[in-house]
Amino acid sequence: MSIALPRLPEPRLASLMGDYAQSRRAARRQILLSLLIVAALALLSAWVAEVDPAQLGRHIGAFFGYFDRITMLEGSSTGVRVWTSPGEWFWGLRKWGLLLFDTMLMAYVGTLLGAAAGFALCFVSSANLVRNRWLRGTARRLLEFCRTVPDIVFALIFVIAFGLGALPGVLAIAIHTAGALGKMCTEVVENIDMKPVEGIRSTGGGWMSAVRFGTLPQVLPNFASYALLRFEINVRQAAVLGFVGAGGIGQDLLEAIRKFYYNDVSAILLLIILAVMAIDMLTERLRHHLIGLEQKA
Repeated sequence: MSIALPRLPEPRLASLMGDYAQSRRAARRQILLSLLIVAALALLSAWVAEVDPAQLGRHIGAFFGYFDRITMLEGSSTGVRVWTSPGEWFWGLRKWGLLLFDTMLMAYVGTLLGAAAGFALCFVSSANLVRNRWLRGTARRLLEFCRTVPDIVFALIFVIAFGLGALPGVLAIAIHTAGALGKMCTEVVENIDMKPVEGIRSTGGGWMSAVRFGTLPQVLPNFASYALLRFEINVRQAAVLGFVGAGGIGQDLLEAIRKFYYNDVSAILLLIILAVMAIDMLTERLRHHLIGLEQKA
């Protein structure tokens, strides 16, 4: 049985419609003003940074020309592409494969160490778990330092301290990962349901018990998901750290770029891209699995 709703009087309806239209116009004006402010700030930033669009237009062809050059076989004057001779293109596949494996191991160990450190510090830096401002502030400043200093700077410092090899890369990735994951995990912890934590504390449980039984079950799937995402990022970053002597395939890539070995540049880049794509698909499936478990719980 349908119930007919009473119709508002025309003057009242007209007044409400006028108020609605006025609010919509105000919202549109606010959006337009925000866009104008963002555009003005972007133009101001470009002017201060001396960004020259004309120069970009003049040299953009060289950018695409380089990528066209690395798809041609060395010594070819007729435009023979690299994929017409895979054996010549990937002549160093065994060597590059081992270096790429080293790069992934660097990313794995660095992610594992950094995730453990960020995992430990995120509870201390959460406002809903730690009331001491000095302790919480110290933990947050430490995480800020770890993620603010570029990991390539850490790698340079560790190369000077420990010499060339994988160790500087692992330490640089671990420090930067700790800062990034610590920040993300802190935000997750600060948005938990505090009722389980308060219930444990009301029964005499200590801080560690509240974290272990009241906080950890709520946030562990998100922690694991963020760590997997960070591992994917760190694989790419580990390849870049090789530029400063931190081990892995990045050293060979930099050497090929400097010596204009175009075939080698494209082959190594393709290997890195395929490895990152495979890791991305794997970690995406794992993240979705973890998120699905969290939703079911």
